[in-house]
Amino acid sequence: MESPNQASSVLRPPEELYDRQRQLDPFDWYARMRRESPVRYDESRKMWDVFRYEDVDRVLSDYDAFSSDMRDAEAVSFDDDQAMRRTMINAEPPEHDRLRRFVDERFRPGTIRELQPRLEAFAAEFLDAVEDADRIDLVGDFAYPFPVTVIAELLGIPADRRDQFKSWSDALVASPTEETTAAMEKNERQRQRARREMAEYFGDLLDERADGDGDDLITLAATSDDLERDEKVGFCILLLIAGNITTTNLITNAVWCFDEHDVTDAVRTGEIDRKQAIEEVLRYRSPAQSIRRVATRDVELGGETIEAGELVTAWIGSANRDPDVFDAPEEFRPERSPNRHIAFGKGIHYCLGAPLARVEADIALDALLDRFDTIEPTDEPKSPLSTQLLHGLEALPCRVERAE
Repeated sequence: MESPNQASSVLRPPEELYDRQRQLDPFDWYARMRRESPVRYDESRKMWDVFRYEDVDRVLSDYDAFSSDMRDAEAVSFDDDQAMRRTMINAEPPEHDRLRRFVDERFRPGTIRELQPRLEAFAAEFLDAVEDADRIDLVGDFAYPFPVTVIAELLGIPADRRDQFKSWSDALVASPTEETTAAMEKNERQRQRARREMAEYFGDLLDERADGDGDDLITLAATSDDLERDEKVGFCILLLIAGNITTTNLITNAVWCFDEHDVTDAVRTGEIDRKQAIEEVLRYRSPAQSIRRVATRDVELGGETIEAGELVTAWIGSANRDPDVFDAPEEFRPERSPNRHIAFGKGIHYCLGAPLARVEADIALDALLDRFDTIEPTDEPKSPLSTQLLHGLEALPCRVERAE
């Protein structure tokens, strides 16, 4: 097993992103890197960074050259927890296809549309709780509890444990807060503890439902002969984390963007198509900013040679601002068309939950804008999430006024 310092280097941000203000707005840095060092090696992280759309697209699409299976890559530690080694996001065909096929049907657009009345009821429930308030925290009061309750319902776990779910989710995606050995070791200990606790929690639930006949995803996994034990646990952990954290950021970033660019009322009235506006939020403030891969062989990319076994960070947030692909990419254009963003990835690892995230965001924004005539972020300083992987806010205090 690698030391915590080695393992933490995988989630460690580039030196340029330790600054909190830069985390809120990394886009000038992305633009400079696209111009000056579109494919660069970061010696401190022992990792390549890729910034241009064309190159990011290649890294995400070409799984023969850039694999998501980093289980044997240097600096990646899974300690003694096998569950996190056995998920679709760190597997390639044919293993990937088997793991994804197991649950793919549950996340297809047609299946998700059938859930819409239930999702609308959840959204209304959380807004009912704050309908008399004149100020809310969009994240804590709505953008987090709504999607985590949805995924908890699909998994068949009690949503009232959502504070624990958030603690686990945050720990697994967090980056070290400082570029020090102590901060990196603390970060890795927290990740390991979260993995162990989640594996134990879902392991117990899988045992309880091994002979069940329910329709929830945990029972589906527990009664399946197609998955091994570790794969079942990894499946549950992955769905809980992926099923809430990016959607929280999408909802939050949408309200942030709409206010920042003064289009909230136009989206509310339908003057601006809400679904199109959501796609522009996905491009402009991508909830997931980066994805990691490992080179399976020596690869030429952007004039550089990435050697077999070297780690690569593909910067989605930068690719989605590339002027070679998007007209006026630094402008937020809510009716942008076409919009070739890659916020949900590309290729065989395209996000399984993309249809659910889009529907959840649409329902959430419709409910918010219908419930409140005013939803206006305050002037309080914004605090970014402490992770290079995601782009969002820890909180978004908003002044609200109830619709007549």
